[in-house]
Amino acid sequence: MQFHTKNKIIIITAPSGAGKTSITRYLLAKYPELSFSISAATRSPRGTERNGVEYYFMDVETFQKHIRHNDFVEWEMVYEGKYYGTLKSELTRIWDNNQVPMLDIDVKGAIHVQQQYPQSTLSLFIEPPSVEELRRRLESRGTETPESLNDRVNKASFEISFKHHFDHIIVNDDLDKACSQAESIIVAFLLQPSPESNSNE
Repeated sequence: MQFHTKNKIIIITAPSGAGKTSITRYLLAKYPELSFSISAATRSPRGTERNGVEYYFMDVETFQKHIRHNDFVEWEMVYEGKYYGTLKSELTRIWDNNQVPMLDIDVKGAIHVQQQYPQSTLSLFIEPPSVEELRRRLESRGTETPESLNDRVNKASFEISFKHHFDHIIVNDDLDKACSQAESIIVAFLLQPSPESNSNE
């Protein structure tokens, strides 16, 4: 198969707990033409996380400087003082390597990237089978307080209301099936000729 990778972007978005990270990992492991787009974040590394691998870790002041210089394709203050974003230089780094950036980002950021690169993006929204099932999955992680669990579930319900903004909706009630659906959609996208060039000036 002859894949066309130039100037393309793949976005996988979903509410927290819907399974987008598992699907992203599956695709990255199978297709060397795809490369994980590393987000910038102002939080501290957790566990074995390393700068430039899981995230580009930076302080708030540095992040805000990047905002002022228009260095981000998308950014958001997710919680008070906690910023996340995708640097334009990260997309360029991956394109220069003849790969397609794969963005695992939240719904607002995903809409923003699509608006800037309308000809070049493929977007997949991963939907949980139901909000109740999402609550159950988040509870089973054992990492949430009752308050943070409610916040995440409310945010998820809000994000699901935007699902029709994306090219494809995949309901993840069976992970293997969801991975396989995502794979067919992405392979078809990679087989299409590439757009001429990207401009987001």
